[in-house]
Amino acid sequence: MKAHNYTFYNLICRNAMTFNKEIAWFISESKTDISFSDYKNKTQRLAQGLKLQGIQKGDRIGVIGKNFFECFVIYGAAAAIGAVVVPVNFRLSKDEIYNNISDVSPKILFVDDEFQHIIEDIKDRLERVFYYNLVSNEGQDSNISSLMTDLQSFEPVSVSGDDPFLIIHTAAIDGKARGAVLTHSNILLSCLQLCHIMKISQDDVHLNILPFFHVGGLMIAISAFMSGALNIIMKKFEPKAASAIIENKNVSVLFDFSPILSGILEAAHEKQDRLKSLKKVIGLETPETIEHYQKLTGGCFYTIFGQTETSGLVTSGKYDDCPGSAGKPVPLSDVCIVDDTDIPLPTGQTGEILVRGPLVFKEYINLADETTHTFRNGWHHTGDLGQFDDNGFLFYKGRKPEKELIKPGGENVYPAEVENVILQHPDVKKTVVFGVPDPKWKEGIKAVCQLNEGTSLTEQELIDFVGARIARYKKPQYVEFIDDFPMLSNGLPDRVEIKKRFIR
Repeated sequence: MKAHNYTFYNLICRNAMTFNKEIAWFISESKTDISFSDYKNKTQRLAQGLKLQGIQKGDRIGVIGKNFFECFVIYGAAAAIGAVVVPVNFRLSKDEIYNNISDVSPKILFVDDEFQHIIEDIKDRLERVFYYNLVSNEGQDSNISSLMTDLQSFEPVSVSGDDPFLIIHTAAIDGKARGAVLTHSNILLSCLQLCHIMKISQDDVHLNILPFFHVGGLMIAISAFMSGALNIIMKKFEPKAASAIIENKNVSVLFDFSPILSGILEAAHEKQDRLKSLKKVIGLETPETIEHYQKLTGGCFYTIFGQTETSGLVTSGKYDDCPGSAGKPVPLSDVCIVDDTDIPLPTGQTGEILVRGPLVFKEYINLADETTHTFRNGWHHTGDLGQFDDNGFLFYKGRKPEKELIKPGGENVYPAEVENVILQHPDVKKTVVFGVPDPKWKEGIKAVCQLNEGTSLTEQELIDFVGARIARYKKPQYVEFIDDFPMLSNGLPDRVEIKKRFIR
């Protein structure tokens, strides 16, 4: 191992020495504690077992499951042998899950019980992939425990900070999800930065609510681990249960996407002092919920802008410093606002947000042309629009037309992928999909459609049609049928005019 290398596995070893028998993880469902040294031991035992199964440096390991401690054992084991973890969004449809798995050709899959049926349905199309149960079920010889060896000694593989650690698929701009390759250095520097911004320390307690396939869920959990804080793993978010855990375990740190925080606040309404320990929340939320939280707890909400491709944060700041903004560029991000020809724009003008620095991802897997285009002129082109004010605060202004994005509840949905499914319905002639304000999800999905002559279709029938073909969080919440469909001279729908007329 070279003198300058430092990976997630090195962090695990460092923490086992530094914090030893102190508790690193608490599993809320089983009420189980795992110390920093126990975590290292489990990581090494699985790493050795994976090596015996022929998993080598650079091989991909797929993970499909809700939030289990075993997920982080897999991350650690992969880091120790130089393998690459691919966390798969379990909320996707069966075909979408197949596409993401086949895109990366994993040698092994870990799947929890709830999603075994999906793999059973698609395994004949997955060549040379072995799969194991994610959790340790007694009496099974194909679970994660069956791979864990009894160690006398363990020799890690030489892995550098620039080696791939994760592949996380982003939303489908053109109907196909892109796998963003994140390195060990991407992840560790992002987490170090998050620790600095939120002042996360060994005294903190983090409740992991976001799913581990989400870059935000991974980053905040690793940041807490990096600081020696306690990580509480909640398999599935439920507001009342989360409120009780916050009270009983003195949770102080949370990553939030609407409506998580509002759900917790509502659940704690009758006993508001339940949340008094929750002093640090970061994410995306409505101003009303943020202000209610801060008034109730005296805590601080940190606003953000970021992407999977930037290993999380690009900008962040305290909400009260500049309400409505996404904060200022974080220390390791160089951020620029440009016009369509990549010429920098002055303060107050809106343009595309460009980013460069050690947090920018390595590449899109199997998409060399797309990677080159994204990195043109030496910058990562986010496809997002924004403007800076005179004090250096970034204001998010939406997406470029070709990369328009809808974010219901923190998930990424591109209109093109929803439109492609809607147009598969035999009664639909034309459609445009866009985001609209939504009281629960902050942003909802609306489809404006023109039907073929002589056909009829109800709003709910179309919603159900879409929900049966792609992830259900991508289906429209709102549908409007019109006869006069605005068109451009080139024969394409006039998206600007349609949004202007029907955004209500």
